[in-house]
Amino acid sequence: MEERRETVTAGDGRRLDVRIGDGRRLDVRIAGPDDGGVVFANTGTPDDGKIYPPNVRTGADRGLRHVSYARPGYAESDRAEGRTVADCVDDVAAIADEIGVGRFHVVGSSGGAPHALACAALMPGRVISAATIAGVAPYNAEGLDWGAGMGEENLEEMELAERGADELEPWRESQAEELRRSTPEDLHRILGDLVLEPDRAVLTGEFAEQAHSSLVNSVRNGIWGWLDDDLAFVRSWEFDLEVIRVPVTIWQGVQDRFVPISHGRWLAQHVPGARPRLLEGEGHLSLSVGRYGDILDELIAG
Repeated sequence: MEERRETVTAGDGRRLDVRIGDGRRLDVRIAGPDDGGVVFANTGTPDDGKIYPPNVRTGADRGLRHVSYARPGYAESDRAEGRTVADCVDDVAAIADEIGVGRFHVVGSSGGAPHALACAALMPGRVISAATIAGVAPYNAEGLDWGAGMGEENLEEMELAERGADELEPWRESQAEELRRSTPEDLHRILGDLVLEPDRAVLTGEFAEQAHSSLVNSVRNGIWGWLDDDLAFVRSWEFDLEVIRVPVTIWQGVQDRFVPISHGRWLAQHVPGARPRLLEGEGHLSLSVGRYGDILDELIAG
């Protein structure tokens, strides 16, 4: 890793411009007590890597510091074309080394969940415990009807990803342009068929502002993080869930149209020793808003 690092002020913590060994820049955020335990958060798809400020405070109340980053191609992070899910492990390790963190918990929301599982599988000496929140299962998961119960928007996205970058890129460009022209009030319309009542209820006020800001900032410098996430999801993740030995909790809402409850059930059955938290009355977004304290408590408990 190169030693150059630029630190700038971010509203709820520090923002670091981290250069890693292959010369790429990663857009990293750190928020919470400097002397606390660490939760490495893998955010969703698409996302700029900023943690929802109330969740940072929830962590701080438990003595936890959050570290997160924009995956390659999002926000200010340089692209890593052709990356797999497992490739995140080198980036997470490099960030942890740079900020002097040895061991940490990992959490992953939605599209960040496979990346959290990759850390759990491939960094057993550093990961203490892991949690997935509304996480997607592997695209070729045996015994899972992957698209059953999923909203039309996500089905179209994954079908195009399966056809390849040439098919996906123009569609993704049009989606990104719509986001750039939108306001927080447009999110219900943009998300359309994906949003059921538990998510409609939380997609207001501060959370809607944060969600919209993260979406827009994620594509500020192009669609590449979003595109590469989608392509990575329909390929092999390049690690086996069966090798995971650290404690893992699977959080999934029954009223989730982004990633249906069947994905949570499948993951709970295929991650060794996983503790399922498959909850009625919760959707995709609502888990991260109303249940985050519970999620952190289980992480700490290990």
